[in-house]
Amino acid sequence: MNHVVPRLGTRRGADVERADIVALHHALRATPYQANRTVQILSRLITLAEVWGLRPDGSNPCRHVGRFRDEKRERFLSDAEYARLGAALNAGEEQRLEPPEVIAAVRLLMLTGCRRSEILTLQWDHVDLEAGELRLPDSKTGAKSVHLSDPAIAVLRAIPRRAGDPFVIAGSAPGRPMKDLHHYWQRICRRADLEGVRIHDLRHSYASGGLMAGEGLPMIGKLLGHTNVHMTARHARLANDPLKSAANRITGRGP
Repeated sequence: MNHVVPRLGTRRGADVERADIVALHHALRATPYQANRTVQILSRLITLAEVWGLRPDGSNPCRHVGRFRDEKRERFLSDAEYARLGAALNAGEEQRLEPPEVIAAVRLLMLTGCRRSEILTLQWDHVDLEAGELRLPDSKTGAKSVHLSDPAIAVLRAIPRRAGDPFVIAGSAPGRPMKDLHHYWQRICRRADLEGVRIHDLRHSYASGGLMAGEGLPMIGKLLGHTNVHMTARHARLANDPLKSAANRITGRGP
């Protein structure tokens, strides 16, 4: 909504017209995904306004607004990029450039392959450090267990618990989780000299790292909480390093 409020925030919902949506969409043309996503979210909100009687039925101005072509943007971090990201997190922690909760959240995303929402809404009741598991009652694919590596367990053990606060990544308001990491993530990426890396790409990179470590898709899928192997393959399909390694092994036998 950061793009919507400056342009449409003073308008009554009933007064927003298709020309307004087209202008907003065009203004975001430099980032096609963001432009399309903004129109999609607005369409849902305006549909709710119709349901609530705030607009006439069938008046959604987002209908028939063309979408920009947006190539899928899977991105995988190389070993060198992972090293720079780790160094940026360490520096951010030592120099107090970012809140400790942010540092912990990014490290958990790197070490678990979890979705951002799963980490930001994670509660201490879902954490079993003795068993080395996160037991998430309501992920995107339903209830699931996340098996923790020793480094992930170490990150969780180092997070101080706020008295009476159920959330692992606590927000500024008592009893509320951190809302988002986007602003912090952009700053971390700048310090790590990472371009075009989204937070969700850490999940892709986790899957890619599993392939490079020799794990099969079924095992990686279990770690990510996927319900079928096709979902896992989609996350890992652009991991070129394992493919190059396989090609080198094959051709390395000689003609």
